[in-house]
Amino acid sequence: MGKVRNILQAKGHAVYSINPDNTVFEALQMLVDRNVGALTVVDSQDHFLGIFSERDYARRVILKGRASKETLIREIMTERPITVTEEDSIEDCMGLMTDKRIRHLPVIDGQNRLIGLISIGDVVKFIIDDQRYIITSLECYITGTHT
Repeated sequence: MGKVRNILQAKGHAVYSINPDNTVFEALQMLVDRNVGALTVVDSQDHFLGIFSERDYARRVILKGRASKETLIREIMTERPITVTEEDSIEDCMGLMTDKRIRHLPVIDGQNRLIGLISIGDVVKFIIDDQRYIITSLECYITGTHT
């Protein structure tokens, strides 16, 4: 099975981030504008601090009766989220996401710098594409044809 680097090569290293001093409302607007379910949280020097997700919003704002226009990201973000590297296997990521019930994994390099973010959707797409390739290759082998 593939590695995280294979997903990042396909989807790119672009990561949508927000500052911890922005409001939850601003983060929600960014989620909608970018059509994503999570944002990484970085400070003004681009140091990775955590992650903000739809789940954080539901559990730490809505269910607590807080106002999204007055609550800062730093107050509700997930600090020290589980991370992976480019060398981690897709299978390991799938296991982490299943066991920890998370949908997003920040990808860091050897210097602890944020270099990407993968979602459960990215993992599933990779697995489906990989299986489709294997099936096509086996069909070609069996029938003696080439693609």
